[in-house]
Amino acid sequence: MALFLLVASHAWAAGFSDKARWITASHPNINNPNTWIAFRKDVHVDKVKGEVLASIAADSKYWLWVNGELAVFEGGLKRGPNPTDSYYDTVDLAPYLHKGDNSIAVLVCYFGKTGFSHISSGKSGLLFDSPSIGLHSDASWMSAKYLAYGTAQAPEPNYRLSESNIRFDGKLEMDGWQTRQIAKLANMHPSVELGQAGSKPWNKLHPRPVPLWEDYGLTPVNYVVRQGEDNDTLQARLPYNMQYTPYISLNDPKGGTLIRLQSDHIKIGTEWCVVAEYVTRQGEQQYESLGWISGDELHVIVPHGFDVSSVSLQVRETGFNTVPEGTFTCDDEFFCRFWRKGLRTLYVNMRDTFFDCPDRERAQWWGDICIMMGECFYTYDTQVHSLMRKGIYELCNFQNKDGIPHSPIPGNYDSELPAQMLSSVGRYGIWHYFMNTGDTATIRMAYPYIKKYLANWKIEEPSGLTAERHGAWDWGDWGDHRDIRLLYAGWHYIALDAASNMALLLGYPAEAEAYRKTMARVKEGFEACWNGRSYRHPSHKGEDDDRVQALAVVAGIAGKDKYDSIYRFLQSTRHASPYMEKYVMESLFIMGYPEYAMQRCRERYGDMVRDSRFSTLYEGWGLGQDVFGEGTVNHAWSGGPLTVIAQYLMGVAVREPGWSTFTVCPQPTDFGTASISIPTVRGMVCSSFKRSGESIQYELTVPSGTTAYFYLPADEAPTLGGKFGKYVCDDPSVQREGRKCLLLPQGKYKFRCSKR
Repeated sequence: MALFLLVASHAWAAGFSDKARWITASHPNINNPNTWIAFRKDVHVDKVKGEVLASIAADSKYWLWVNGELAVFEGGLKRGPNPTDSYYDTVDLAPYLHKGDNSIAVLVCYFGKTGFSHISSGKSGLLFDSPSIGLHSDASWMSAKYLAYGTAQAPEPNYRLSESNIRFDGKLEMDGWQTRQIAKLANMHPSVELGQAGSKPWNKLHPRPVPLWEDYGLTPVNYVVRQGEDNDTLQARLPYNMQYTPYISLNDPKGGTLIRLQSDHIKIGTEWCVVAEYVTRQGEQQYESLGWISGDELHVIVPHGFDVSSVSLQVRETGFNTVPEGTFTCDDEFFCRFWRKGLRTLYVNMRDTFFDCPDRERAQWWGDICIMMGECFYTYDTQVHSLMRKGIYELCNFQNKDGIPHSPIPGNYDSELPAQMLSSVGRYGIWHYFMNTGDTATIRMAYPYIKKYLANWKIEEPSGLTAERHGAWDWGDWGDHRDIRLLYAGWHYIALDAASNMALLLGYPAEAEAYRKTMARVKEGFEACWNGRSYRHPSHKGEDDDRVQALAVVAGIAGKDKYDSIYRFLQSTRHASPYMEKYVMESLFIMGYPEYAMQRCRERYGDMVRDSRFSTLYEGWGLGQDVFGEGTVNHAWSGGPLTVIAQYLMGVAVREPGWSTFTVCPQPTDFGTASISIPTVRGMVCSSFKRSGESIQYELTVPSGTTAYFYLPADEAPTLGGKFGKYVCDDPSVQREGRKCLLLPQGKYKFRCSKR
C-alpha cells in the first residue's frame, strides 16, 4: 500500500512541467453544466524524431486535433481515482506533427455535475504539456466558449448520469477553427490561467491506468422512415448494441430545422438517458454529436414533411480497447447464442469503468463487477485487466474513515451495499483478480482496506453466525424472499476465505488463522439454520431462498450430505434474479447435477437469449417498467453463465496464481461437441471434446510455461495404449472423486477416452 500512495502523491509532478497551467476561456458562464470550450495553439517544430509525448488533463472530456487530423476521440477519464483527485492522459503527438508550424486544437466538454460515475470539480479546465516541443498550456492559448453547444430540451437525463443532453446549433458553428490562422478566429481570446498541475480543485493528477478508447471509425447505416403525426423517424438498425456517436449529412435549403438524435434505449422504465439535438444551417452540412449513446438502433427524428432524400447517416463506434480473443462453440445453438450475446453485453458495459448498464446509470456497482470480471477472464484479451485494476484501486480509495467502501464509485452514491461489498473483497472479486493475473502488488495495496472493512463484521453470540448488520441499502438481490441474514453470512464466509488467502500470500499467518477461526464460527452458525430441507434463518419471513442454498454450496459451507436435499429444493424454487442465478447454476455443477444446471439455465435465460430484437441480455427475467430494474436490456450480470460454462461445463479453471497451473475437468453433460479458447496471462488455453458413440475425444493446448491438471471422468480411461502413462499422477492429493489426474506440460494433446 505504501508504494501505491507514494506513486500517487507525486504523479502530478512526474506528468507535467512547471510551465504548464490549467486554463479555461474568459467567459462569465464558463463553469455552467454542459459547457464546451474550444482551445487553439500553434507550435513550431524544427524536427520530429521518435515520440513526442503530451500529458493532457481535462475536466471533463476532450477531443484533440493536430493539423486538422483527429488524434484523440474523447480523451480523459471521469473523476476520480479518489474523492478529490483527477486523471490525466499521455498521448504521442509524433504521428500527427510535421516540420514547421503545427496547429493544436482541443475541444473540452465540461460536465459540470456529479453523477454515479463522476465527481464534478466545479470548474472547467484544460492542462496540456509537451516539453520536448516547448508546448505548454498557458494564457497564450486562445480559447472561446463554443456557443453552438447548448443543452437539449427536456426530458433531462436521470440524476444518476453526469452527462447532459447535447444541442448543437449549426448556424453558430465555428468553421475551420481547428486549422485556420488564429488571428482570423475573431471570437477567440487569450485563456485564463487557473494554476499549476496539482492545484485545486483538480488536485493531484494520476496517470490514466487504462488505454485510450478504440475508435472503429465512421460506418454508414441504412434507415427506414417511420411516419408520425408531427414527426418522422429515420430508424437505422445497427449491427449490434454499441456505444456510438451519430453522424448526419443533409441538405436543408432553409436552415433552422430541429433534428433529434437518440438511440432505441432512450427510456428505461421511467428513467431517461441522454439524447442529442441538431439545429440545421442553410445548405449542405454534416454533424457528429460527440456525446456517446448506446443501443441497437439509431433514431433520427425530423419534423413531418422534412425532405429526407438528402439525409445519410453514419455511426462511430468507440469502446474500451480490448478484443474478444476467447471463443466458445458447441452443438447447441442456444448456448452459442448465449455466448455471443454475453460477449456483446459485456463489451457495451465497459468504458471509464465497468458499469451495470449504459442507459440508466453507467455506474460501477461491485456486485455486477465481480460477475463481469469472471466473464472477462474467459473472453476478452488481457488488456481488460487494467480496467479491473482501476476499479479495485478506486474501490479502496473511496473507503470512508470507518472502513466502509462505497458502491458505485466513483460518484456521489456514497453508501454501502453489504452483500456487494463482501463479494467485492472476496473470492469472486479481488482474490479472483489475483488468481487470474498473479498481480501481488494490487493485493498488497488492497489488503489493508479489506482488513479494515471486514473488522466491521462481527460474530453473533452464542450462535457464531455473522451478526445482524445493515448498510445503507440491504439489497442482496432483486426479487422476493431474500433471506438477508444468511445471504450476508454466506458472502461474509467467502470474503473471510479470500482475506485468509491474502494474509498468507503477504506473510501474515496469524491473521490468516484468525480469519479461518471466524469462518469456522460462521459455518457453525449457518449449519444451525438447516431445517432438513434447506437453510433458513429463524428471522426470515418469506419462502426459503434458493440464493442462500447456492451460496452455502459455492462457499463450501454445505457438506455433501446436504447436496441431494438442496438439489431437490432448487428444482422447485426460483426466486433468484439473473444476478444470483449464476451462483445457483454454479452450485448445481459443484453438487454433481450438470444436466439440471444447463436445463435450468436454458429455461430461466431463454426469453432474453432468444429475443431477436436485442443483441444483449436483460437485467431481469422480463422487460417493461413493472419488472425489477425497470427492464434494461444490456446488463452484463446476466452473462454470468458464460463463466460457469467455461469453468464447469468445459472444466477449465485457474489453479495457481497467474495460470502457472490450471485444471481441466470437463462435465460434458449431453453435449456432443464443444470447444473453448481462453486468453490468459500465460497465453491461449484451448480445450475441446467430441462425443462419438461411447467414447469422447479430448483436445487440449497447454501454453508455454504452464501445467494442466486434466481430470479424466471416473468411468473413462485413455484408449491409446500407454501413451499417457508418464503423465498419470498418482498423488492422492490431486484426485477428485475417483477421477485420475493427468499432469500435462506445455504442448498440444489429443486423446480418446471410452467407458471402462
